[in-house]
Amino acid sequence: MEQQPYEPVADASADRRTGTARVLVVDDDPTVAEVVSGYLDRAGYLVDRAEDGPTALAGAAAHWPDLVVLDLMLPGMDGLEVCRRLRGRGPVPVIMLTARGDEDDRILGLEVGADDYVTKPFSPRELVLRVESVLRRSRPRAGTRSHSAAGLTVDPAARRATKQGGELALTLREFDLLAFFLRHPGRAFSREDLMREVWGWDFGDLSTVTVHVRRLRNKVEDDPARPRLIQTVWGVGYRFDAAGPAGPADAAGPAGPSDLPRPSDPPVPPGQGEE
Repeated sequence: MEQQPYEPVADASADRRTGTARVLVVDDDPTVAEVVSGYLDRAGYLVDRAEDGPTALAGAAAHWPDLVVLDLMLPGMDGLEVCRRLRGRGPVPVIMLTARGDEDDRILGLEVGADDYVTKPFSPRELVLRVESVLRRSRPRAGTRSHSAAGLTVDPAARRATKQGGELALTLREFDLLAFFLRHPGRAFSREDLMREVWGWDFGDLSTVTVHVRRLRNKVEDDPARPRLIQTVWGVGYRFDAAGPAGPADAAGPAGPSDLPRPSDPPVPPGQGEE
């Protein structure tokens, strides 16, 4: 039987589950899509499937997902373009699947706003843990107070960030990173510190932090090429300084030795330590 391009695969009773998250799985390999969808369905998620970019966008328009598992190497419209278009329609967490372990592929996915990535071949159980971790962080947190500085405000309960009263379009990780900086003004943090405190990982690919800092600077700084708020601390990492002088022209990433990419870093663990 020919597989339908867009296919809700969870059983009909799943629609009656209260508060169940909907996950859209986008992969042109029917075996991968079936295995991933099966694991997510057994974990209790509503699962929709699409085999290419246009069908994924149509499916998301019909049933907006709570999270998208998105293959990078799709026929025609690739995963990067699908991610851009999804983010143009509204905020949604994205976990990118890459067939190669090249750092360039991972950075490209992070640059367009992916919240996490998994390199093929991967363990379906690990992917389910990643999904749970990202969704957990995307939910509003009751009882957490807002923080403000330098015209920036983050409201964790509403998952809303503003600059001079205007709402900022931040990804999940960008929001968490800004909220962390606002909670700890004037303190310098290494990329290892930020990965542990914001991502909840004790080790991993530190270029993930570098890319997110660069993206966040592009959204909160008046001049991202001369960052005043998120400053580079040479040899250490980053510091949020609401009233500090303009920093070095290093929007592409930090200049200190601790902020140089480390190809030997072990792979990112499956969302351990997430709140």
